[in-house]
Amino acid sequence: MNSSLLKALITIALGAALWFIPVPQGLKPEAWQLMAIFVATIFGFILQPLPIGAVALASVTFTALAGVLKPAEAISGFSNTTIWLIVAAFLFAKGFIKTGLGRRIAFLLIKAIGSSTLKLGYTLVLSDLIISPATPSNTARAGGILFPIVRSLCTAFGSEPGQSARKVGSFLMQTAYQGNTITAHLDGRPCRSG
Repeated sequence: MNSSLLKALITIALGAALWFIPVPQGLKPEAWQLMAIFVATIFGFILQPLPIGAVALASVTFTALAGVLKPAEAISGFSNTTIWLIVAAFLFAKGFIKTGLGRRIAFLLIKAIGSSTLKLGYTLVLSDLIISPATPSNTARAGGILFPIVRSLCTAFGSEPGQSARKVGSFLMQTAYQGNTITAHLDGRPCRSG
């Protein structure tokens, strides 16, 4: 049997088992059914019979089709603009990496101020500080804008995860992380990490 099919069957079986267990006293049947869907979804995220996005979409769809929630209630989480900002930022990050734009920006940074890793670290934090007022989510800023550039800088220096991570990659990643944490509080808005 296919591994993905087996994982999907295990996930569905767990959800069905919880669904048909008698409802504990004091809970509404809809609440118990929603809990069964939630547990099966988390289990699906762990086993990954499908990509995480597909598991989530299947769960939301089943929740609406089964009548546990009204369709408008089931998809209400998708109306949060911050979530879409983060999704868009990570799509941009993927584009940065796939097109090589992050690598070109990294080489420009190395050429302009790459005389020391300390200067590169300062440049990353300063860049984060400059763009922080325009990006309301520090997660989107770090993951969608800075991460592809920092990752490309690490690659340009031959510092990849594993044995060569300590060359310069660990320092640049830690600097970008710490700088993002600080700039998230300096821009005057409450910190939104999600």
